[in-house]
Amino acid sequence: MVDGGRGHGERSAGGERRDRKRLGAVVLAVLISQVLLYPGVPSLTVALGAPAGIDAGMWFLVAEFAAFVAFAVVWGAVSDALGRRIPLIVIGAFGGALAYVSLALIPVIGAGFEAALVVRAVGGAFTVGAFSLSITTLMDLRGGNGRNMGVAGLAIGLGAAVGSVGGGVLADLGGFYPIYAGAGVLVLSGVLASTVSDTPARTGDIPGGDRATEARSPRARGVREALARVRAVPALLVPCAFGFIDRLTAGFFSLVGVFYFQDPATFGLSATGAGATLALFFIPFALLQAPFGAISDRIGRFYPIIGGSLAYGVAIIGVGLAPVYPVAAGLMVLVGVCGALLAPATMALVTDIIDPEARGAAMALFNVFGSLGFLTGFLVGGAATGAFGYRPAFLVVGGLELLIALALLPIVRAIVSEDGSPRWGIPDRS
Repeated sequence: MVDGGRGHGERSAGGERRDRKRLGAVVLAVLISQVLLYPGVPSLTVALGAPAGIDAGMWFLVAEFAAFVAFAVVWGAVSDALGRRIPLIVIGAFGGALAYVSLALIPVIGAGFEAALVVRAVGGAFTVGAFSLSITTLMDLRGGNGRNMGVAGLAIGLGAAVGSVGGGVLADLGGFYPIYAGAGVLVLSGVLASTVSDTPARTGDIPGGDRATEARSPRARGVREALARVRAVPALLVPCAFGFIDRLTAGFFSLVGVFYFQDPATFGLSATGAGATLALFFIPFALLQAPFGAISDRIGRFYPIIGGSLAYGVAIIGVGLAPVYPVAAGLMVLVGVCGALLAPATMALVTDIIDPEARGAAMALFNVFGSLGFLTGFLVGGAATGAFGYRPAFLVVGGLELLIALALLPIVRAIVSEDGSPRWGIPDRS
């Protein structure tokens, strides 16, 4: 019996290492497919029948992310009810690819920009299933939540970097090339996901019991439990607030940054140049998260969160005030570095202040705040730029980052003790 148990454990560990890599690749592919479109948004929206300008680009991006926010929980609930995730990931990827192909047909059938927005929303509803459930499946794996989320974070950052560079190159070759490429990448992600082991109960290290029940019950209670934890542990709202503002800035750069760097009145870059400039942010943001996360484990969360937020806000404002492109490009690298300092410490704070039984629910709530932040970044960035211009828009968004750091500084200090461990938050269960 001992040998049999050890053999099963060895096979399970090897299988989960393989699944971790493949799921990370699925997340990477989905992000590439999404970001491929961003550098070419100014010309793509015109080709789809919209008037030139940032407003059309704003609604083009908002349509997808509104569907992300609306349907992420739906996919999670369906996966919990079925006790399976992999078939849903495949459906989400293939559905997103079909939506991309449909988007390319809009000018052919003369349906207009309004129809394109509907297709974007439908595509977002499918794509978020592939994205969210891939990360959820990573969370289900054994081997440590930090390790599994590190794979997800690296895949997200690298996917955004590759997508922004590749999307810029493709957009300069042809306005619809990024759409065709995005559809192809989503198909590949669906095929890859289909090779991942799909068990009805990936429960981490919970031994024994009815595994199917264990797999469904915690996630079925996820939303209610997360809300209950907010009431029981109000400190959770602190990392959620930082997550909201941080994703707001990412949404801002995904929209306003693209127009800002391509505008002839500023730097007049091509779509390729704008994509490469976005990559100056995404690459250090991806590669530095793991080492900066380890640093926050040693020195605590306070300095990475507060110091990182202050530096991040200043760097964002600097990009908007840069007099020449080389200065703006250098500041984009700094924005990525500061973001990498801030992001893992913020996510780690969620796990610091919530007891292990509620970590999944807490991270779900954190991600909801983040998705809403991304959506708000599109709206705030587009509205501020349309009303006041680029520089005031950068001042507004960078100022929001500075404001939240200063406003929550005493609360973060109260949460985190001198040695970096959480001072309060986890209920005393003794």
